Amino acid sequence: MRKTTTFAVAAGAALALVLTGCGSSTETGTAAPAGQQGKDGGSGGLASPFSDALKLADASKQGAEKAKSAKMSMDMAGQGKAEGSMRFDGENSAMTMTMDSPQGATEMRYVDKTLYMKVPAAQAKQFGSDKPWLKISPDATDPLSQTFSKTMAQSTQQSDPTQILDQVSKAGQITGADQVELNGEKVNHYKVELDVSKSMEANAKGMPAEVQSQMKKMLEGKNIKIPAEIWIDKDQLPVQITMDQSEMMKQIGGAAGQNAGAAGKITVKYTDWGKPVDVTAPPADQVADFGEMMKKMGR
Repeated sequence: MRKTTTFAVAAGAALALVLTGCGSSTETGTAAPAGQQGKDGGSGGLASPFSDALKLADASKQGAEKAKSAKMSMDMAGQGKAEGSMRFDGENSAMTMTMDSPQGATEMRYVDKTLYMKVPAAQAKQFGSDKPWLKISPDATDPLSQTFSKTMAQSTQQSDPTQILDQVSKAGQITGADQVELNGEKVNHYKVELDVSKSMEANAKGMPAEVQSQMKKMLEGKNIKIPAEIWIDKDQLPVQITMDQSEMMKQIGGAAGQNAGAAGKITVKYTDWGKPVDVTAPPADQVADFGEMMKKMGR
Protein backbone atom coordinates (compact mmCIF):
# COMPACT_ATOMS: atom_id res chain seq x y z
CA MET A 1 0.00 0.00 0.00
CA ARG A 2 2.84 2.34 0.82
CA LYS A 3 4.38 1.79 -2.61
CA THR A 4 1.15 2.61 -4.42
CA THR A 5 0.55 5.66 -2.26
CA THR A 6 4.06 6.96 -2.85
CA PHE A 7 3.62 6.78 -6.61
CA ALA A 8 0.14 8.27 -6.41
CA VAL A 9 1.49 11.31 -4.62
CA ALA A 10 4.26 11.81 -7.18
CA ALA A 11 2.02 11.29 -10.19
CA GLY A 12 -0.82 13.26 -8.68
CA ALA A 13 1.42 16.24 -8.12
CA ALA A 14 2.64 16.12 -11.69
CA LEU A 15 -0.84 15.70 -13.12
CA ALA A 16 -2.00 18.72 -11.15
CA LEU A 17 0.34 20.85 -13.22
CA VAL A 18 -1.53 19.84 -16.33
CA LEU A 19 -5.04 19.81 -14.94
CA THR A 20 -4.98 23.30 -13.56
CA GLY A 21 -2.37 25.70 -14.90
CA CYS A 22 -3.08 28.20 -12.16
CA GLY A 23 -1.74 30.15 -9.06
CA SER A 24 -1.84 33.33 -6.91
CA SER A 25 0.76 36.13 -6.86
CA THR A 26 -0.33 39.49 -8.26
CA GLU A 27 1.55 41.85 -10.56
CA THR A 28 1.07 45.57 -10.12
CA GLY A 29 0.53 48.10 -12.88
CA THR A 30 -1.44 51.14 -13.98
CA ALA A 31 -4.97 49.98 -14.69
CA ALA A 32 -7.43 51.28 -17.25
CA PRO A 33 -11.15 50.64 -16.54
CA ALA A 34 -12.60 47.83 -18.65
CA GLY A 35 -14.40 48.84 -21.80
CA GLN A 36 -13.08 52.40 -21.92
CA GLN A 37 -10.57 51.86 -24.72
CA GLY A 38 -11.22 51.16 -28.39
CA LYS A 39 -10.05 48.23 -30.47
CA ASP A 40 -6.45 49.34 -30.31
CA GLY A 41 -7.02 51.67 -27.33
CA GLY A 42 -3.62 53.23 -27.84
CA SER A 43 -2.25 50.01 -26.36
CA GLY A 44 -0.34 48.53 -29.30
CA GLY A 45 -3.26 46.52 -30.65
CA LEU A 46 -4.59 45.39 -27.26
CA ALA A 47 -8.39 45.22 -27.36
CA SER A 48 -10.57 46.20 -24.41
CA PRO A 49 -11.14 43.46 -21.82
CA PHE A 50 -14.14 41.19 -22.26
CA SER A 51 -16.91 41.32 -19.68
CA ASP A 52 -18.43 38.03 -20.88
CA ALA A 53 -16.53 34.86 -19.89
CA LEU A 54 -17.78 32.88 -22.90
CA LYS A 55 -16.53 35.49 -25.39
CA LEU A 56 -13.18 35.64 -23.59
CA ALA A 57 -12.85 31.84 -23.73
CA ASP A 58 -13.73 31.72 -27.43
CA ALA A 59 -11.22 34.44 -28.36
CA SER A 60 -8.42 32.85 -26.34
CA LYS A 61 -9.16 29.39 -27.75
CA GLN A 62 -8.80 30.73 -31.30
CA GLY A 63 -5.40 32.19 -30.40
CA ALA A 64 -4.20 28.93 -28.86
CA GLU A 65 -5.39 26.86 -31.84
CA LYS A 66 -3.10 28.93 -34.05
CA ALA A 67 -0.11 28.74 -31.68
CA LYS A 68 -0.55 25.06 -30.62
CA SER A 69 2.38 25.12 -28.17
CA ALA A 70 4.00 27.01 -25.31
CA LYS A 71 6.56 26.79 -22.55
CA MET A 72 5.51 27.14 -18.94
CA SER A 73 7.00 27.65 -15.49
CA MET A 74 5.18 27.11 -12.22
CA ASP A 75 5.83 28.22 -8.66
CA MET A 76 3.87 26.28 -6.04
CA ALA A 77 4.41 28.70 -3.15
CA GLY A 78 7.34 27.02 -1.43
CA GLN A 79 6.15 23.48 -2.20
CA GLY A 80 8.16 23.20 -5.39
CA LYS A 81 8.70 24.58 -8.86
CA ALA A 82 8.17 23.15 -12.30
CA GLU A 83 9.14 23.87 -15.89
CA GLY A 84 7.94 22.29 -19.07
CA SER A 85 6.72 22.52 -22.65
CA MET A 86 3.35 21.55 -24.06
CA ARG A 87 1.99 20.80 -27.51
CA PHE A 88 -1.80 20.84 -27.54
CA ASP A 89 -3.05 19.25 -30.74
CA GLY A 90 -5.88 16.85 -29.89
CA GLU A 91 -4.77 13.21 -29.88
CA ASN A 92 -1.29 14.31 -30.98
CA SER A 93 -0.85 16.41 -27.84
CA ALA A 94 2.37 15.92 -25.89
CA MET A 95 4.22 17.42 -22.97
CA THR A 96 7.41 17.27 -20.98
CA MET A 97 7.80 18.61 -17.46
CA THR A 98 10.24 18.56 -14.56
CA MET A 99 9.02 19.32 -11.04
CA ASP A 100 11.22 20.03 -8.02
CA SER A 101 9.87 19.32 -4.55
CA PRO A 102 11.20 18.61 -1.04
CA GLN A 103 11.07 14.87 -1.92
CA GLY A 104 13.25 15.32 -5.00
CA ALA A 105 12.82 15.94 -8.72
CA THR A 106 10.09 14.27 -10.76
CA GLU A 107 10.20 14.27 -14.55
CA MET A 108 7.19 13.49 -16.69
CA ARG A 109 6.75 12.94 -20.40
CA TYR A 110 3.52 12.28 -22.24
CA VAL A 111 3.82 11.18 -25.85
CA ASP A 112 1.92 8.75 -28.11
CA LYS A 113 -0.82 8.52 -25.45
CA THR A 114 1.66 7.05 -22.98
CA LEU A 115 2.77 8.57 -19.67
CA TYR A 116 6.37 8.21 -18.48
CA MET A 117 7.33 9.15 -14.93
CA LYS A 118 10.87 9.49 -13.58
CA VAL A 119 10.43 9.70 -9.82
CA PRO A 120 13.18 10.20 -7.20
CA ALA A 121 15.44 7.14 -6.91
CA ALA A 122 14.31 6.35 -3.35
CA GLN A 123 10.71 6.09 -4.52
CA ALA A 124 11.56 4.01 -7.60
CA LYS A 125 13.36 1.44 -5.40
CA GLN A 126 10.17 0.86 -3.44
CA PHE A 127 8.77 -0.81 -6.55
CA GLY A 128 11.71 -3.19 -6.78
CA SER A 129 12.96 -1.72 -10.04
CA ASP A 130 16.44 -0.52 -10.93
CA LYS A 131 15.16 1.35 -13.99
CA PRO A 132 14.72 5.14 -13.67
CA TRP A 133 11.47 5.47 -15.63
CA LEU A 134 7.97 4.12 -14.98
CA LYS A 135 5.65 3.66 -17.93
CA ILE A 136 1.86 3.90 -17.73
CA SER A 137 0.29 2.50 -20.90
CA PRO A 138 -3.20 3.43 -22.09
CA ASP A 139 -4.08 -0.29 -22.31
CA ALA A 140 -2.99 -1.13 -18.72
CA THR A 141 -5.61 -3.07 -16.76
CA ASP A 142 -4.83 -2.18 -13.13
CA PRO A 143 -7.12 0.52 -11.61
CA LEU A 144 -4.32 2.96 -10.73
CA SER A 145 -2.80 2.88 -14.21
CA GLN A 146 -6.23 3.25 -15.78
CA THR A 147 -6.98 6.28 -13.63
CA PHE A 148 -3.67 8.03 -14.40
CA SER A 149 -3.79 7.13 -18.09
CA LYS A 150 -7.35 8.35 -18.63
CA THR A 151 -6.71 11.49 -16.61
CA MET A 152 -3.57 12.22 -18.58
CA ALA A 153 -5.18 11.58 -21.96
CA GLN A 154 -8.08 13.87 -21.15
CA SER A 155 -6.05 16.61 -19.54
CA THR A 156 -3.24 16.66 -22.11
CA GLN A 157 -5.69 16.94 -24.98
CA GLN A 158 -7.14 19.91 -23.10
CA SER A 159 -3.88 21.08 -21.56
CA ASP A 160 -3.61 24.45 -23.24
CA PRO A 161 -4.00 27.15 -20.58
CA THR A 162 -7.07 28.58 -22.30
CA GLN A 163 -8.97 25.62 -20.84
CA ILE A 164 -9.21 27.43 -17.52
CA LEU A 165 -11.08 30.18 -19.37
CA ASP A 166 -13.39 27.55 -20.81
CA GLN A 167 -13.98 26.28 -17.27
CA VAL A 168 -14.72 29.80 -16.08
CA SER A 169 -17.27 30.23 -18.89
CA LYS A 170 -19.03 27.03 -17.80
CA ALA A 171 -18.46 26.96 -14.05
CA GLY A 172 -17.51 30.48 -12.98
CA GLN A 173 -17.58 34.15 -13.76
CA ILE A 174 -15.43 37.22 -14.40
CA THR A 175 -15.46 39.37 -11.27
CA GLY A 176 -13.25 42.20 -12.52
CA ALA A 177 -11.15 43.33 -15.51
CA ASP A 178 -8.66 46.08 -16.28
CA GLN A 179 -5.53 46.76 -18.31
CA VAL A 180 -2.07 46.68 -16.74
CA GLU A 181 1.57 46.37 -17.71
CA LEU A 182 3.19 42.98 -17.11
CA ASN A 183 6.85 42.33 -17.95
CA GLY A 184 6.92 45.52 -20.00
CA GLU A 185 3.88 44.52 -22.07
CA LYS A 186 0.36 45.95 -21.95
CA VAL A 187 -2.08 43.15 -21.15
CA ASN A 188 -5.68 42.59 -20.12
CA HIS A 189 -5.98 41.47 -16.50
CA TYR A 190 -9.00 39.47 -15.34
CA LYS A 191 -10.15 38.42 -11.90
CA VAL A 192 -12.33 35.32 -12.02
CA GLU A 193 -14.08 32.94 -9.66
CA LEU A 194 -14.46 29.21 -10.30
CA ASP A 195 -17.15 26.95 -8.80
CA VAL A 196 -15.27 23.81 -7.73
CA SER A 197 -18.24 21.41 -7.80
CA LYS A 198 -19.23 22.37 -11.34
CA SER A 199 -15.62 22.28 -12.54
CA MET A 200 -14.91 18.88 -10.96
CA GLU A 201 -18.10 17.48 -12.47
CA ALA A 202 -16.95 18.53 -15.94
CA ASN A 203 -13.39 17.21 -15.47
CA ALA A 204 -14.60 13.87 -14.09
CA LYS A 205 -16.31 12.85 -17.32
CA GLY A 206 -14.62 9.80 -18.80
CA MET A 207 -12.94 8.92 -15.50
CA PRO A 208 -13.55 5.54 -13.77
CA ALA A 209 -16.81 5.43 -11.80
CA GLU A 210 -14.90 4.92 -8.53
CA VAL A 211 -12.93 8.13 -9.06
CA GLN A 212 -16.06 10.09 -9.91
CA SER A 213 -17.74 8.75 -6.78
CA GLN A 214 -14.80 9.76 -4.58
CA MET A 215 -14.72 13.26 -6.05
CA LYS A 216 -18.46 13.68 -5.55
CA LYS A 217 -18.19 12.50 -1.95
CA MET A 218 -15.35 14.94 -1.20
CA LEU A 219 -17.39 17.90 -2.41
CA GLU A 220 -20.78 16.85 -1.08
CA GLY A 221 -22.45 19.65 0.90
CA LYS A 222 -19.62 22.09 0.15
CA ASN A 223 -19.87 25.34 -1.80
CA ILE A 224 -16.24 26.11 -2.68
CA LYS A 225 -15.18 28.97 -4.91
CA ILE A 226 -11.60 29.36 -6.18
CA PRO A 227 -10.36 32.91 -6.94
CA ALA A 228 -8.01 33.24 -9.89
CA GLU A 229 -6.35 35.94 -11.97
CA ILE A 230 -5.47 35.77 -15.66
CA TRP A 231 -3.27 38.03 -17.79
CA ILE A 232 -4.01 37.97 -21.56
CA ASP A 233 -1.84 39.52 -24.29
CA LYS A 234 -2.91 41.27 -27.51
CA ASP A 235 -3.14 37.91 -29.30
CA GLN A 236 -5.64 36.70 -26.66
CA LEU A 237 -3.04 34.26 -25.28
CA PRO A 238 -2.50 33.78 -21.52
CA VAL A 239 0.91 34.96 -20.29
CA GLN A 240 0.23 34.36 -16.59
CA ILE A 241 -2.44 32.56 -14.59
CA THR A 242 -2.71 32.47 -10.82
CA MET A 243 -5.06 30.56 -8.54
CA ASP A 244 -5.53 30.26 -4.79
CA GLN A 245 -6.78 26.80 -3.87
CA SER A 246 -6.14 27.21 -0.12
CA GLU A 247 -9.82 27.26 0.83
CA MET A 248 -10.54 24.18 -1.26
CA MET A 249 -7.65 22.31 0.37
CA LYS A 250 -8.90 23.28 3.82
CA GLN A 251 -12.42 22.03 3.12
CA ILE A 252 -11.57 18.73 1.46
CA GLY A 253 -8.10 17.99 2.84
CA GLY A 254 -9.02 17.02 6.40
CA ALA A 255 -6.45 17.71 9.10
CA ALA A 256 -3.62 18.25 6.61
CA GLY A 257 -5.76 20.70 4.68
CA GLN A 258 -6.25 22.89 7.73
CA ASN A 259 -2.56 23.80 7.48
CA ALA A 260 -2.67 24.35 3.71
CA GLY A 261 -1.95 28.08 3.91
CA ALA A 262 0.25 29.24 1.06
CA ALA A 263 0.57 25.67 -0.27
CA GLY A 264 -2.63 26.15 -2.25
CA LYS A 265 -1.26 29.15 -4.12
CA ILE A 266 0.27 28.59 -7.52
CA THR A 267 1.60 30.91 -10.22
CA VAL A 268 2.06 29.77 -13.81
CA LYS A 269 3.78 31.79 -16.54
CA TYR A 270 3.66 31.06 -20.28
CA THR A 271 6.22 32.01 -22.92
CA ASP A 272 7.33 31.03 -26.43
CA TRP A 273 3.85 30.60 -27.83
CA GLY A 274 3.97 28.87 -31.22
CA LYS A 275 7.55 27.56 -30.99
CA PRO A 276 7.97 23.84 -31.85
CA VAL A 277 7.83 21.33 -28.98
CA ASP A 278 9.43 17.91 -29.51
CA VAL A 279 8.80 15.16 -26.95
CA THR A 280 10.40 11.70 -27.18
CA ALA A 281 9.91 8.57 -25.08
CA PRO A 282 12.81 7.48 -22.80
CA PRO A 283 15.06 4.64 -24.09
CA ALA A 284 13.24 1.32 -23.74
CA ASP A 285 15.99 -0.23 -21.62
CA GLN A 286 15.48 2.48 -19.00
CA VAL A 287 11.74 1.93 -18.63
CA ALA A 288 9.78 -0.36 -16.30
CA ASP A 289 6.09 -1.09 -16.91
CA PHE A 290 4.03 0.21 -14.00
CA GLY A 291 1.04 -1.99 -14.89
CA GLU A 292 3.18 -5.14 -14.66
CA MET A 293 4.45 -3.99 -11.26
CA MET A 294 0.88 -3.62 -10.04
CA LYS A 295 0.06 -7.15 -11.20
CA LYS A 296 2.98 -8.54 -9.20
CA MET A 297 1.73 -6.60 -6.18
CA GLY A 298 -1.77 -8.02 -6.67
CA ARG A 299 -3.27 -4.64 -7.53
